[in-house]
Amino acid sequence: MKYDRRMVLSIFWVLLGAALFICSALGMVDSYWSGMGGGFLGVGIVQLIRHIRYRKNEEYREKVDVANNDERNRFLTGKAWAWAGYLFVLVSGVATIAFKVAGQDVWSLASSYALCLLLVLYWGAYLVLKRKY
Repeated sequence: MKYDRRMVLSIFWVLLGAALFICSALGMVDSYWSGMGGGFLGVGIVQLIRHIRYRKNEEYREKVDVANNDERNRFLTGKAWAWAGYLFVLVSGVATIAFKVAGQDVWSLASSYALCLLLVLYWGAYLVLKRKY
């Protein structure tokens, strides 16, 4: 059932991407949307290929299931997200100060807003996970 929903979602991405690409080619929207459509189209096709392979190839299915359920992989994934979050906070904080010193107030403000958004998301996720676990 879970893979049926993913298959439908992949088909949706292909159709949305094709529609955006065609609309851009007809001049209904600007070139930004054609790039977005191409991205959706590519992602949808790759995901469809993966889902079809998962359904038809027993060996591949077993490999994917083991990789998805392996505790070590889950631990590494969580650790990688934690590192990415820490590094984003550091880089964004340094960028905020560097942009302000360079007189780029708009970029400094954007960087500080991104930092604040991440911290608010972290705080909200922490509260939810605290109740759950």
